[in-house]
Amino acid sequence: MKKNSLFVLFFTVIGIAGAVFSYSCSSESKEVKVSGRKIMVNKVPYMIKGICYHPVPKGSDQRDFAHLTQDLALMVEAGINTIRVYAPIDDKAVLDEIHAAGIKVIVGFGYNQGGKFDILSGTFIDYVNKYKGHEAILLWELGNEYNYHPEWFEGDLKNWYSALNNAAALIHQNDTTHPVTTAHGELPDALALSSCPNIDVWGMNVYRWDNPEEIFSQWRAISTKPMYLSEAGGDSYMTISRDNYKEGVNEKAQADANAKILESVFNNLEVSSGVTLFSFTDGWWKAGNTDTQDPGGWAPNSTGVPYDGTPNEEYWGIVDIDRNKKETYEIVKVNYKR
Repeated sequence: MKKNSLFVLFFTVIGIAGAVFSYSCSSESKEVKVSGRKIMVNKVPYMIKGICYHPVPKGSDQRDFAHLTQDLALMVEAGINTIRVYAPIDDKAVLDEIHAAGIKVIVGFGYNQGGKFDILSGTFIDYVNKYKGHEAILLWELGNEYNYHPEWFEGDLKNWYSALNNAAALIHQNDTTHPVTTAHGELPDALALSSCPNIDVWGMNVYRWDNPEEIFSQWRAISTKPMYLSEAGGDSYMTISRDNYKEGVNEKAQADANAKILESVFNNLEVSSGVTLFSFTDGWWKAGNTDTQDPGGWAPNSTGVPYDGTPNEEYWGIVDIDRNKKETYEIVKVNYKR
């Protein structure tokens, strides 16, 4: 890639420029800090009882917040206090409504999004400066399991880790009130950790059947920083019959898996800062005709998806696309409200 030195210079220039036109939102921002293994909001430990949220309606492949009010009501009922989004929400009214519901946001930035608030162009810092005063913001998140895609970085993950660390440093220069995280695919290795000292909180997308228990002791052994599961869970479709779960649509398989996964998370709070379960609503856009719900799909490192080892990409919601509650919704509610 051979752009690392340019990243530092470009990010610094962009950061200075971004600070010039930054503004504070109307509400006073709450301070989010890291203390040991804990995420602190106004000096109180914060436990992420979260959900991944990317609402795409039938017949579309684009995110749409038309159902936001209904979605937030369902989230509040389930005890959800955090949503994780894969792309920035550049709409203060949406963030205001999320904040009014008592929910915080982990804002994700992609590497190359055509220059729209992305890491490659440096425009992500424009968003940070624009919204860093908003009370809905919990964490800034850089990338989503890019360690599975060295081909995006000239075959060398060192290029990604350098860009990641530099981007985190730029956020720290511009915003001292919100930590920086990344959603890493599985447990970070020594290269990831040594290359990214500016990452404050490590998110991990972890699919280890219905038992992520070992990830917490593994993390304790290699780092003293906070961690959370940025993705975990199961889908509601079985491609085969297995472990007494029948082939086809199977909400019980999803509910049982999520119950065990959430139990593991909340039994390890000395290390874990919580989870953003994948995901809020089914996504009909992911594996076939956007007007129909189709089994199938593919995701990296996904053979650990319970209980068939297959990520049926359109069946992951705790509610379906019409916002009907699945069996797993009550499982989430019991765990998040206990």
